[in-house]
Amino acid sequence: MVQTPIKPISLAAFLKLPETEPASEFVDGQIIQKPMPQGKHSTIQRDLCNAIEAALKPERIARAYPELRCTFGGRSTIPDVTVFAWDRIPRDDDGKIANVFEIAPDWTIEILSPEQSQTKVIRNILHCLSNGTKMGWLIDPEEELIFVYFEDRTLAVFEEKDNLLPVPEFAAAFKLTVGELFGWLAD
Repeated sequence: MVQTPIKPISLAAFLKLPETEPASEFVDGQIIQKPMPQGKHSTIQRDLCNAIEAALKPERIARAYPELRCTFGGRSTIPDVTVFAWDRIPRDDDGKIANVFEIAPDWTIEILSPEQSQTKVIRNILHCLSNGTKMGWLIDPEEELIFVYFEDRTLAVFEEKDNLLPVPEFAAAFKLTVGELFGWLAD
């Protein structure tokens, strides 16, 4: 992540700034620009969103969003994938999905990029858990493993191809193994 060297600003002031490419996040009064996604990152992100949507959207259980800005608890971050239970998806007065999400996702998923600080990504996952998120995944494409952070902040590592990855309770209909996830990189 590239840090923009400016004086600390308020969250409200940050949200008024124009969007950057790649996107910037607001953490502890600082603006931090995310790295530009590369091939492995983008492939996993796209295929994971599609797989979650296929399993959970038809029954109106949940929806998966790539690169969705979530502003809550004094931060504004853009996890690689956020999953919201159907009844928690912010909506406008007309019932359509809102543009602004000011709540923590139910499930946050980050995909580590080669030049990204694992510590900063973990801090964002822990921030989500502190604000009501049920589970966080940190996917490391280079090591081909997934760190799973549970609601109680316990951690488990999954790296065997046949390991079935845990999901939040509401997403029980979604099944995925480590091998299937990293298999997307060979397709």
